[in-house]
This record gives sequence, C-alpha cells and structure tokens, in this order.
Amino acid sequence: MEKDLFTALRERRSIYGISKESPISDQSIQEIIEETVKHTPSAFNNQTTRVVLLLGEQHNKLWDITTEVLKANVPAEQFSSTQEKMNGFRNGYGTVLFFEDQSVIDSFMKQYPSYQEHFPIWSQQTNGMHQLVIWMALEAEGLGVNLQHYNPLIDERVKAEWKLPESWKLIAQMPFGKPSASAGEKKFNPVQERIKVFK
Repeated sequence: MEKDLFTALRERRSIYGISKESPISDQSIQEIIEETVKHTPSAFNNQTTRVVLLLGEQHNKLWDITTEVLKANVPAEQFSSTQEKMNGFRNGYGTVLFFEDQSVIDSFMKQYPSYQEHFPIWSQQTNGMHQLVIWMALEAEGLGVNLQHYNPLIDERVKAEWKLPESWKLIAQMPFGKPSASAGEKKFNPVQERIKVFK
C-alpha cells in the first residue's frame, strides 16, 4: 500500500488492540526493517542502531519474559492491570526490538573527543528516527503498532534469550499486529505555540 509521507504520518497512531494476524508477509515486514536500517540517518554516519524482529513463538516468548520480570517487581494487588497489558501485547503478531550498540558509540567518543558528550544523545535521536520510520511503514501496510519501554528491567533476560551482544543496549519494544480496536481520540496543542518562523 503506497501512501504519501504526510498521510502516513497523520495516520500513525498508538494501536493497543492488535491480533495475531498480519495483512502482509513476514518477508515484507523484514524488508521494511532492512530498508529502514539501511537508509535512516545517523550522526557521523556511525550507524549505531540495531533491530531485532521477533515473530511467532519468539514474539510470545518476549512477552512471557516481560510478564515474569514484571511479576517480580509489581505489587501483587496491582498486577492484574499489568497482566492485562502484557496479554494485549502478546496477542500481537510480532515485536520489533530497538537497540543501540554502545561499542560503536564508545569508539566514536574516543575518535572525536571534542564531541564525546554528544554521541549518546545523537544515538538516541537516530534510534527515534528508526522507530518512527518503521512505525509509519507498518501502519501504512495496515498493521496496528504501539511503542513500549520495559527496559532496563528486561534487558539482561532479552540479551541472554536471543544471545545478543553485550554492547547492545535495549531502547524500546514495538509490538504490532492486525488492528482489533481503533485508536483513541488524539489531542493536539496549538501548532502556532510550538513553531516560530522568521523571514
């Protein structure tokens, strides 16, 4: 499905009702991620972002791990709402995990000491760009998407389960699937208060 950029941006929403179906193939999902990782910009072209795609039982495993970790950290009387959230994410078709490779960031900090304090900030910025591009692309193909942040609680379990490099720092989790519910109403602060134009 082809959409122009601003249509895709306007239609990007947090969809929490998702199902274990996808309107596109696994190969198409992988291609979206590959194109995004290849072409999304990064500071000094240092290409620090790493992405893991979990489908099928691997997707289920992530949310089982997250549930287990949270159960040990959330008071029992509050866990029912947490369990409901976890079930909602597990009900999805897949999850995209976003990481930043700290070894690359560290090497650029050493290589360019004048900018060293900025590289961790720039790395978060490039990760955010990857998140937005993948989010828009998946939604443009008819998938419902939302973004979660259960790091750092689940970081070590995730790296151990999928044997990921120790230098990969988990930034965000993006569950997706065919929408089973609509997004809520979105409110906007006045754009005029958020932009200044000088001619």
